[in-house]
Amino acid sequence: MRAMAPPSRILLVKTSSLGDVIHNLPVATDIRRALPNATIDWVCEPPYAPLVALHPAVNQVLPLPLRPLKKRWYSLAAWREFRARRAALAAQTYDLVLDTQGLAKSAWIAGMAKGPRAGYDAASAREPLAARHYQFHHAVSRDLHAVVRNRTLAGAALGYVPNGPADYGLGAARFRAWPDLARPYAVFLHATSRADKQWATRNWIALGQALLSRGLGIVLPWGAAHELVESERIAHALHESSNSRAWVPPPMGLASVADVLAFSQLVVGVDTGLAHLAVALDRPTVGLYCATDPGLTGLHGGERAVNLGGIDAPPEVDAVLAALARAGGLG
Repeated sequence: MRAMAPPSRILLVKTSSLGDVIHNLPVATDIRRALPNATIDWVCEPPYAPLVALHPAVNQVLPLPLRPLKKRWYSLAAWREFRARRAALAAQTYDLVLDTQGLAKSAWIAGMAKGPRAGYDAASAREPLAARHYQFHHAVSRDLHAVVRNRTLAGAALGYVPNGPADYGLGAARFRAWPDLARPYAVFLHATSRADKQWATRNWIALGQALLSRGLGIVLPWGAAHELVESERIAHALHESSNSRAWVPPPMGLASVADVLAFSQLVVGVDTGLAHLAVALDRPTVGLYCATDPGLTGLHGGERAVNLGGIDAPPEVDAVLAALARAGGLG
């Protein structure tokens, strides 16, 4: 029997959220190494499209706005945009459509494109119903970190064995240094989606004081109004305690935050997608876990990424400073 030719057109389906999308970037790197002649497209939610487009192995990003449609189901404009994006996806034909998300939603999206579909088997998928929509099923342990699960699934579906550390593919991307932001500086990612994931304000202030004494500035990004209040609260306390270089930036999109992270000396963040982005940018990063277990979805980046804490076990400031030293941020 003649061997099947390797797929030449591949669609990756990983739509959201930010951390999940970042965890899938090494898959594109692995595919490019194993199948250098393959064309890789990727479908995701529009806010993450600029980030995915930074990966040199990704040929085309196909944004599909499901979240806006859920929030504004009554909007004719939202429906028109969704239908247009869905038509663009349906016009594509692939040798393999690979859903690494394993949800009923992502399996439905995978079915919008033309081509055979592959994904987790029912025992491995986050939602077993998703497996009914695939022609090819692969068993991957649910006890593995998300990055390892993604890489393992892609290797099984495409006939290669992933090896080596995860490469997020952003090393060659170009970022813009902010001209009014003096280096060196640390970035504090204090904002997260749940209150129980937050680290105490007093800890951020104590950590900031320790880093300021080492000559680092502190940058405090924010997204929502309540996050701005917290950034300003920390910055004000640091200004009162020393002649500090604590900076609360203006509102920034994902691309601008990536610029700030890319030129930082170190990053400290709670359980948030931006902390994973810092790891993908190869910044020394310490993740602070106060209400979740980092075992399956924590920072994944070798010695330069350190996870601290766990469920009901927020880390102490001294432990964070020691972890920053291990990660190379205080060298």
